[in-house]
Amino acid sequence: MIRIAVADHGAGNLVSIVRALEVVGTEPFVVRDAEALRDADALVVPGVGAAGPAMDRLRRYRLVEPIRAWIAAGRPFLGICLGLQLLFDASDEDGSDTLGVLGGRSVRLQNAPTLPHIGWNEVERSANTALFDGIQRGAAFYFIHSYVVAPTDETVVTARTRHGATFPSAIERGTTLGVQFHPERSGSDGLRLLANFAAIVGRRVDGTAA
Repeated sequence: MIRIAVADHGAGNLVSIVRALEVVGTEPFVVRDAEALRDADALVVPGVGAAGPAMDRLRRYRLVEPIRAWIAAGRPFLGICLGLQLLFDASDEDGSDTLGVLGGRSVRLQNAPTLPHIGWNEVERSANTALFDGIQRGAAFYFIHSYVVAPTDETVVTARTRHGATFPSAIERGTTLGVQFHPERSGSDGLRLLANFAAIVGRRVDGTAA
């Protein structure tokens, strides 16, 4: 069974993401120290929350450098909502430095009719990726956020969503994946996306993917 570590950075939805990962047939477990990562096949950093407190929690658990090393080693990673935003250099939300494994920063969503952006919205893919296998183009997923990522390298963006401005709602660089929405709150399509992530991880564990 695929073992997926879920990093605890103080997010309020650990139970939801753990349960969703169980539903798609993986064995998730919450990690609060680097030692626990040794038994993991993949790593998920979830939302919800603010960048500064999340980074403080990761530093307290001494997980910042292990997460950077995990990604640098090309091991499967999925960032959800805030977990996506933490991949970049910094956040305008509170001026905090974040993981810095991708160039760019998190910025306030511009021209939004409402903030936070809460509810279902369409995700328009600009690239075919294994993460969205079997999911209809333009499918709706559940969002709750006020900040979005502004990558310096636009080629990492695989999907976009419009709420006032158009913003990146999915990114991919090798085995580093991120989504701005919450698949664990997005019904059958959300579960399919998590199952796809598990399949990506499984292929690497079996040695059938580069």
